[in-house]
Amino acid sequence: MPRHTARRRLRTRALLAAVLCLVVAAVLSLMIGSHPIAPHEVWHLLWHPDDSIESSIVHAQRLPRTVLAACVGASLGVAGAVMQGLTRNPLADPGVLGVNAGASLFVVVAVAILGTLDVDSYVWFALAGAAVASVGVYALAGTGRSSTPARLALAGVAVSAALAAITQTVILADQEAFNEFRAWVGGSLEGRGWSILGGVAPLLALGGVLAGVIAPALGALALGDQAAHGLGVHVARTRVLALFAVTLLAGASTAAVGPIGFVGLAVPMLARRVVGHDQRWVTACSLLLGASALLAADVLARVILGRQEVQAGLIAAVVGGPIFIAVVRRRKVAAL
Repeated sequence: MPRHTARRRLRTRALLAAVLCLVVAAVLSLMIGSHPIAPHEVWHLLWHPDDSIESSIVHAQRLPRTVLAACVGASLGVAGAVMQGLTRNPLADPGVLGVNAGASLFVVVAVAILGTLDVDSYVWFALAGAAVASVGVYALAGTGRSSTPARLALAGVAVSAALAAITQTVILADQEAFNEFRAWVGGSLEGRGWSILGGVAPLLALGGVLAGVIAPALGALALGDQAAHGLGVHVARTRVLALFAVTLLAGASTAAVGPIGFVGLAVPMLARRVVGHDQRWVTACSLLLGASALLAADVLARVILGRQEVQAGLIAAVVGGPIFIAVVRRRKVAAL
């Protein structure tokens, strides 16, 4: 059997396994909570809703929450894959663009100055903050040939630090802003309904399509700018499109549920170890694994303390952090 055929079969099996993980995680998300519901009952209520409490729980609470968690997790996984391919750094994540810092600052300002206390309104302020931060990072990193992965990463660190300092200043001066920020910054899917999903879904879809389109070009960029030029890749345009895709994916995700750490960092790293360095396969695998990871974190968040729910972002950090450290210590991390 030719080597490339065996590799393709291995990658296909990996994707099928990732699909199975996603299905299992979604079923568990619909079943598990303060009011457990049996799998067969969930299946029946999905297609035949009635006036029962269980039907209300499935359709009004768990179904939109499950779909949103899958979409956000998939988006963060893809955003991380794009960011790592763009910077040629396997330890990069969407936060390098200042997305989380920008979203956090705008949420705090909305609460402290405008008195915004509605979760639905957070979405638009957070999305605007993520976009402004990304544009600032790109402008600071330079354009054209002066823009390099190293400069982009340094610009992201600088902008994130500056925005975080401003955010801390605002929340220390305003108690109400501090209380709202504390509830939002942990990353939670509780209370998120179809309205929030409907607001961010077009942005997530556009970002996902764009990430898929530029995946081959990002794979060429991994060989270096000169090699990519030789292969016919427009480096500057690819870099701009990649930044735009990450801003849409990570910005809309952060706006919808708050900052979620380690999904955009650890999931693409795991995907790359499973399917290799082909950016197309890494993007597809990151999409599936990211959705499964956030769904699993959300399920754990509901049951780990009994009837008291924990924020999913905290679970993702607690579980993902040690796994990430173990992967890094077990194997030397090389540049892409």
